[in-house]
Amino acid sequence: MKLSKILGILLLAFTPLLNSCSEENETSVTPSINQNFNLTSATATYNDDLEQIEMTVSVAGIAGETIPKPIGKQDGATVLGYVFPTDLNSNDVGFGDTEGIVAMALTSHPDFDDTPLWDENNDRNYKNDGAVWHSHWVLLVNDSRVEGGLSVKEFKDGDLNVQLPPTNPGMKMYMDSPGYQVVKNKNSMTVVIPKAFVNNKTTFKFDAVSARMKVNTSKSNLPLLGVYEVYEILSGNLSMPYQVQ
Repeated sequence: MKLSKILGILLLAFTPLLNSCSEENETSVTPSINQNFNLTSATATYNDDLEQIEMTVSVAGIAGETIPKPIGKQDGATVLGYVFPTDLNSNDVGFGDTEGIVAMALTSHPDFDDTPLWDENNDRNYKNDGAVWHSHWVLLVNDSRVEGGLSVKEFKDGDLNVQLPPTNPGMKMYMDSPGYQVVKNKNSMTVVIPKAFVNNKTTFKFDAVSARMKVNTSKSNLPLLGVYEVYEILSGNLSMPYQVQ
């Protein structure tokens, strides 16, 4: 499926949210979340000297200050995120040739740890870092089962066509935990991506989204990781008007 068609489908899914976004922010989102996830800008800069791409999202409040309230289990756990949908190909980030929107997601979720190779809080425990803001490559697909209209693409056991990078967290969906550095600085958050890890692409397009997601491990009629609330889409229509500079 061509990227333009996928974007069209996703835009249809987002339309009800776009029409009611301001009302939802006032009624169902606390003021701190409203400001800390109220996007003001997004940039991506290629550093030629260090051969890396620096993607930054800025908000009206303090980036990353708000983290989910833990519930003590993975099933039903909230995941908060700043997400950069891109027009990169799935095989550019190690997902093989498959349909979906490649997105860089910066997330926090204190109820579980999905970066088993990394110790983000430097306490020598590799299994308790979920609350620390960290990076994921994910493949997003249209999903009418959840209010946000999107989920991370899943697969079944034994599917021989599935390709994942060796840094994936071992979940049955197109997600990678590459360990890219994430830096918070007052109203902004930046992720640093080595050029070689995106197939040496330095001219891709992107957008920025802030959202609330949720994990499901018990209900077969819901996605494993779905988008349940979109706080804001920077472009307003998921058109990916921004480019790496």
